[in-house]
Amino acid sequence: MYDGVPKMTVLVTSAQMRAIERAAIESQAVTGAELMERAGAGVVAAVFEHWRDLDAGARRALVLCGPGNNGGDGYVIARLLARRGWQVGVLALGAPPTGDAGAMRARWSDPGTVQPLDGATALAGMAVPDLVVDALFGTGLSRPLEGTAERALRAVSDWHAGPARRCRMVAVDLPSGVCADTGRLRGPALRGDLTVTFHCAKPGHLLDQGPAHCGVLRTVDIGLSGVPALATRVVEAPDARPAALKAGGHKYEHGHALVLTGGAGRTGAGRLAARAALRVGAGLVTLGAPAEAMAECAAQITAVMLTRIDAGADLAAVVRDPRINTLCLGPGLGVDRARAMLRTVRDEHAPYGGALVLDADALTALAPLRHPLPPLCVLTPHGGEFARLFPDLAKTEVSKIEATRIAARRAGCIILNKGADTVIAAPDGRSALHAAVGARQVPWLATAGAGDVLAGLIAGLLARGLEPFEATCAAAWLHVEAARLCGPGLIAEDLPEVLPQVLRGLL
Repeated sequence: MYDGVPKMTVLVTSAQMRAIERAAIESQAVTGAELMERAGAGVVAAVFEHWRDLDAGARRALVLCGPGNNGGDGYVIARLLARRGWQVGVLALGAPPTGDAGAMRARWSDPGTVQPLDGATALAGMAVPDLVVDALFGTGLSRPLEGTAERALRAVSDWHAGPARRCRMVAVDLPSGVCADTGRLRGPALRGDLTVTFHCAKPGHLLDQGPAHCGVLRTVDIGLSGVPALATRVVEAPDARPAALKAGGHKYEHGHALVLTGGAGRTGAGRLAARAALRVGAGLVTLGAPAEAMAECAAQITAVMLTRIDAGADLAAVVRDPRINTLCLGPGLGVDRARAMLRTVRDEHAPYGGALVLDADALTALAPLRHPLPPLCVLTPHGGEFARLFPDLAKTEVSKIEATRIAARRAGCIILNKGADTVIAAPDGRSALHAAVGARQVPWLATAGAGDVLAGLIAGLLARGLEPFEATCAAAWLHVEAARLCGPGLIAEDLPEVLPQVLRGLL
C-alpha cells in the first residue's frame, strides 16, 4: 500500500486486461475459475491487511454480486468470509451468471441467502454490516447505467450514505458506476474505502472521478504476466543521476535556455519559468524582454541573464547563437507577441532548430492547431487550452489518455495535458500519467504561476539534454514533489527554491 496510490508501473485498459486474461487461459497456464479464486482470495487478504480489526471475532458482511465475472469474484469472497465464521448475505443483480461466475455461485455454500438486488426494498430494514463488498460491475461497465441496474446502484449508494455509513466498503476491481478506462461516472456510483484490483491498475482508478471513489487502491497479483507494449506508464520518481546530477564540465555543456517575457508589468511568469529552468540544472538561462521591460527584469534577477528582444527579427538574431538549445515561449508573453515569435521560430528559414516549450499565451496563439510542430517541441495545455487547440478531441468520449495520444500524433510532438491527472503523450504512442492523488495530492498547487514553473522545469531539463518525453515526465514529478515539500500556503515563487531539496532526495 502506498497511501492511496499503489506502487505500479503501468495502467491497462479493460480491453487490454481481458486480452491478458484470455491469452493466459488459452495458453492453458491457468483457468478462468482459478483466476476467479485467486482474485477473491486476494480481495479477502487485502481487506484483512487493510482493516486488521475486522479479523477479530465473527462479523457480518453484505456481498453485492453482479451478473458477470465481477459477481463471480463476489461469490468467492462470500464463501471465504463464511469460512472464517462470518455471517454473510448476498444480494445479486440480474439473472444468475453462467460460465465460471455461475460455477462460483454454485459453490457458494448457502445459496438460500442469495436475494435479488432490485432497489431499495432489498436493503430496507437490513442490519448494518461490518463490511460491504461491491462486486457488481468492476471493469465490465462500458455504457451508462439504466433501468434496474441504475435503480439498484442508486439504492445502494443512498443506503450506504445513510444508515450504513459506519460500515466499510471494498470495491472489487473498480467501484461500480466508474468507467475503468476514463474514470468518468456512468450514472450513480459507489464510493469504496478500499479498492482491490488485479495484475495492473486501470486508467479509471487514477483519471477524473476515479480517485475520489476508489479510496485506498491495492493491486493484487493473481499470477498473470505481460503488459501491452504501449501501456500507459505511471510517472514515478525520475532516475536520480540525469535528473539530479551534473557530470562536471563547463556551464555550456549543460545547455542554454532562452525564456521570453511579456512587456512591462507582465514579466513575472517568464521570470518564474527562467528561475525554474536554472534551478533544475540548465547551465545558463537568459530572459528575452522587450525594451519597456528591461529595467523591471534587471531589478528582479541575478543569476538569470537578460537580453533585449522586441520583435521576431531580434529573436532570430539571438538564437543564431548555437549554444542556445532550448526556447520557452508563452508565460506572460501576450498573445500578439507570442504569435509574432512563433512565426519566427516556425519560419523555414529561421536559424533555430533546438527544443521548444510552448505554454500559456503561445498555446492560445496556436489554437486551433492545424499543422504539425517540430518533434523537439513540448506543449503544456490545461483543459481549456487543450480544448482550444483540439476542439474535436475535447468533445470526444474517449479517455483523457487516448485524447492526449491522438493530439500528440496530430501535433507531431510531446503534449502534457495538465490536471490532477496529468497525461503526457508522444507521437509514437507512448503515454504516461502522473496522478496527484493520495500522498501526492497537492490542491495548493492550483495557484497563479505554478504552470509557468512547470514550463521552466521542462525547458531546463531539455536544455540539459534529456529526451523530450522523459524530460516532461520528470518535470511533472518534480513539480508535484516540490509542492508536497512546500505544503499548504504555497505560492509559485516557492517551487524553484525547494528544488535543491527535491533533487537531493533523489540521491
